[in-house]
Amino acid sequence: MTDVSHQTSAHKGTKARKRIKARYRAEWRFKYYGMSAIGLALASLAFLLINISAQGFSSFFQYQVTLDIVFDESIIDPEGVRNPDTLGSANYTKLARNALSNLFPEVSGRRDKRQLNKLLSGGARFQLRAMVLDDPSLIGQRRSVTFPLSDDGDSLLKGFIDRNIPDSDRRVSGLQIGWIDHLVEQGLINRHFNKTFFTAGDSREPELAGILGAIIGSGYTLLVTLLAAFPLGVATAIYLEEFAPKNRWTDLVEVNVNNLAAVPSIVFGLLGLAVFLNFFHLPRSAPLVGGLVLALMTLPTIIITSRAALKAVPPSIKEGALGVGASKNQTIFHHVLPLAMPGIMTGTIIGLARALGETAPLLMIGMVAFIVDIPSSPLSPSTALPVQVFIWADSPERAFVAMTSAAVIVLLGFLIVMNLTAVIVRSRFERRW
Repeated sequence: MTDVSHQTSAHKGTKARKRIKARYRAEWRFKYYGMSAIGLALASLAFLLINISAQGFSSFFQYQVTLDIVFDESIIDPEGVRNPDTLGSANYTKLARNALSNLFPEVSGRRDKRQLNKLLSGGARFQLRAMVLDDPSLIGQRRSVTFPLSDDGDSLLKGFIDRNIPDSDRRVSGLQIGWIDHLVEQGLINRHFNKTFFTAGDSREPELAGILGAIIGSGYTLLVTLLAAFPLGVATAIYLEEFAPKNRWTDLVEVNVNNLAAVPSIVFGLLGLAVFLNFFHLPRSAPLVGGLVLALMTLPTIIITSRAALKAVPPSIKEGALGVGASKNQTIFHHVLPLAMPGIMTGTIIGLARALGETAPLLMIGMVAFIVDIPSSPLSPSTALPVQVFIWADSPERAFVAMTSAAVIVLLGFLIVMNLTAVIVRSRFERRW
């Protein structure tokens, strides 16, 4: 009898050990699957960032040519009166072309001269015009001036144009390649940091286009979004969490708030088009309208995160304040709300980061328009960073492909900074209970 009991116990012990080993193997497989998923996600993210950086890094630099410009008075100011209107309407294109022709005196035919002039950016005349208007004493002098190459010449030197394909399939002719190589050998073409990319607005010419207008437009848009969504969202969260009676009406409101957080962003764009533009007749393509639309989209996120932050405050804080004679308003606004503010700020920053990357709502209210001027107020016509990416991605010029990736890098930089700020705010000011 004892032997039978011992055998039964040994058998049960063997089965238990097998079950434990099977459980350990299952746990190991689950851990392996989780680590594999994280590794795959990181690899995909790294591939995406490397691909975007490889394409967009070239846009942060630009090839420029240095020419000796003769500020010929007979071209700029034949009458010699130094009238600003006369100086502003002079033929500065001729000055740049004359300087380029002096480097290649053998180029004589009209067709060849046209190809030679295409090496220079169309913005050369504006650059010379600005120099003369700022300092009229330049008239009659000779100065070395650095101009951007055209987008085709810049793309050639960056390796985006294959030199070995036939001329008929290449945007740059063999003659132009020879002229560019000659200028490089003479040390007249050098690579410089592309300040224009960060200091100019949009342009039809890639070498003259920049993202400053889009950055300022996004800033105005986010400012309007913050001013409209933050007070309303926090006030709504406080009312629903602390003051609203628990009944079917408040349950319906809570369900709708949660549903609004999942509504596609383009629906908010349609709402903004119908209400703000067609009904209130606010200016189209203005950061004011874009900010109001994004505020509607961000409100559910702020309300939900604010309510979660208010719930996270221990009830003992509220009970202690009430116990020493504080009113309900004093308890909420002097004790509960300050303790919940780090969580509220974190949710707000995350909501604004989501709004910064939105494109569809802004397209619906006309912020896809081609805007050259830098916006000076929330009422000025403007675009935004994600919309600028959309516009450049749809452009046929090869140089805009690299600029699209560069704009994506800048946009990702802003998003990373905003999310990092949210993490810092949460870790620095959040209290552990």
